Amino acid sequence: MTANWAAFATAEPDLAGTVEKRFGAYTHHILATLRKDGSPRTSGLEVRVLNGELWLGMMPDSLKALDLRRDPRFALQANPGEGTGMGGGDVRISGRAVEVDDAETKAGYVEEVEPPEPFHLFRTELTEVVRTYVEDETYLVIQIWKPGAPLRTIKRT
Repeated sequence: MTANWAAFATAEPDLAGTVEKRFGAYTHHILATLRKDGSPRTSGLEVRVLNGELWLGMMPDSLKALDLRRDPRFALQANPGEGTGMGGGDVRISGRAVEVDDAETKAGYVEEVEPPEPFHLFRTELTEVVRTYVEDETYLVIQIWKPGAPLRTIKRT
């Protein structure tokens, strides 16, 4: 089961707000894709939340774009920032990336983001969102959201 960003934000608005803030705090994040041989590849990436979707834009024929064309599964980790503070916690998103070739959709993205052209544009279908943070300097708290399921919260000491 998958969901777009709007469905996630409707289901869990507080978590979605925190996740969006974490991704908005820095420009570059880490995308994990799968190579032809199945081994992982990590790459830097900029992401945008626009019109109820989480978008991944990439340079033409980049290896990460070719990976996603072959196998759409991805994991995305927000830049943790400087030092060890992890303000807002560690945030990860998993899902599937669907390439968008529709000229009107790409034109709308260009109008908002002004990326260098040409480019690949992928719309994401979320399968999991995870936030990990420290509470009261005592507990490690893990929040896990999956489409169609309630938010799970795990506290560890």
